Amino acid sequence: MTVSEIIVVRIYLTEAGELQKTLLAKLHDEEKVRGVTVFRGISGFGRSGKVHSSTLLDLSLDLPVVIEFFDEPAKVKRILSHLKEILQPGHVVSWNAKVNES
Repeated sequence: MTVSEIIVVRIYLTEAGELQKTLLAKLHDEEKVRGVTVFRGISGFGRSGKVHSSTLLDLSLDLPVVIEFFDEPAKVKRILSHLKEILQPGHVVSWNAKVNES
């Protein structure tokens, strides 16, 4: 079994605004990262303390969203340096991992 070192990145956002679309286009079209998944939360809050949540009576369009991607360390570090320009501090979490290549 061949194993490669990667970095996994999670970006925490809300659905409101165009940032999610912008990030996905950048990761897919420009950077061509190896894998991206978008998770839509049912509830969450950040530094502001404002709770973003969904109820049966309210189909909110401002729910929490997590964009997760991974790739080789050098590529991820380069991408993160560019993302600093469009993301607020404290919204990105990353860690080293390994991926099974075969």
